[in-house]
Amino acid sequence: MQTINCQGTLIDLSIPRAMGIINVTPDSFYDGGKTRSEKAILMQAETMLAEGATFLDVGGYSSRPGAVAISEDEELQRVLPAIEAILQYFPNALISVDSFRSTVAKKAVEAGAVMVNDISGGTLDAKMLATVSELNVPYIVMHMRGTPQNMTQLTDYKDSSKELLFYFSEKVAEVRKLGLNDVIVDPGFGFAKTRSQNFELLNNLELFKMLEVPYLVGISRKSMIYKTLETSVENALNGTTVLHSVALLKGAAILRVHDVREAVECITLLENLKGSS
Repeated sequence: MQTINCQGTLIDLSIPRAMGIINVTPDSFYDGGKTRSEKAILMQAETMLAEGATFLDVGGYSSRPGAVAISEDEELQRVLPAIEAILQYFPNALISVDSFRSTVAKKAVEAGAVMVNDISGGTLDAKMLATVSELNVPYIVMHMRGTPQNMTQLTDYKDSSKELLFYFSEKVAEVRKLGLNDVIVDPGFGFAKTRSQNFELLNNLELFKMLEVPYLVGISRKSMIYKTLETSVENALNGTTVLHSVALLKGAAILRVHDVREAVECITLLENLKGSS
């Protein structure tokens, strides 16, 4: 059984979980600007929790390709009030902070977040790994090259799946050496990867079972879906559900999503399918 300890709350990941995305940013690729006010943040949190989200992932720094970099202070001013407001109204909510900055991670956990989701896996802030191990919270290590500003130019791999496995085996060992047990890996779909590399990675996803840690998949409404279908991000929900099904069949433990109800339905149906065999 795979469990993670979220500040005393044990979560069993042998049943896949949905993580709802709450972006407190003006420029995220799908929902930028929709959840800036406290009222909008609370309404989204309430909906996602009611629909079955196990985690809420709160982020204040847009990581879409070419996003504008913001200061640490601005990120804190976006993230901390959102975390505090959610926990005031939903004290049992399990909040993950989506940040690659150790100071933001530390202050967010002090404000009540129970998990750190780092798109850079510690490569953009040298203090991050030590900070997370001191905080002793579950750590999501994502794979990315470069920064959101230049990652689209850094897509040259000999064998992307093998290179990611090697990257994660080193990262997991490094984090474990610092005494942190709860590590989750995220292949980073769309981050320094072409569309064909994203599909190749999804096709090889079960290889990540070799790492013996849970893995998270974040493909919700991404361009690998809507560009392939020649549609828009707004019309990418059906395609997202199809690829979520594939990810779950290949062992994903967490789906990071914009649409919680549909993801939870997907998990429920596939768990029943598994149970019937």
